[in-house]
Amino acid sequence: MGRPGAGPPPRNTQATAVALPAPLPEQLEEQLEVQLQQEPITHPDAQPRAQRWARRAMAGERWIARVLRTGAVMSGGMFVASLALELLPRGESVHVAIDLLRKGAASMLLVTPVARLAMAGTLLGLRGEWRYTAIAAGVLCLLALAVGAGFQA
Repeated sequence: MGRPGAGPPPRNTQATAVALPAPLPEQLEEQLEVQLQQEPITHPDAQPRAQRWARRAMAGERWIARVLRTGAVMSGGMFVASLALELLPRGESVHVAIDLLRKGAASMLLVTPVARLAMAGTLLGLRGEWRYTAIAAGVLCLLALAVGAGFQA
């Protein structure tokens, strides 16, 4: 049924020795305590750089999620409002309102990803990732050119 040697590879059986640091001499510890007591702590809750960057990245992702969520909810709300207006008696003003709400909902659905791209490009620029910021700006410029060309046609 099984071939010889077809099982999982053998585990690494070599042990690795790790040297532990020697404890500090008592005199050095006392000097260190005195120095720490004399120096004021300017930022007691300061976090290491990696943690700050991780928190900023998470905050940026939350902003992008908010932009997408807001666009979807607003678009959906406009479409539902246009459906509710369908229940009213037909008149010129009701027909115009329905038309405007549906066009607005469709426009909001189209604009939401563009707003997300602009937000992501800005956040990447703030993080110093210039290559991706330039790519996002290039895509936005191409979209602007396409829309401009579409209006001319």
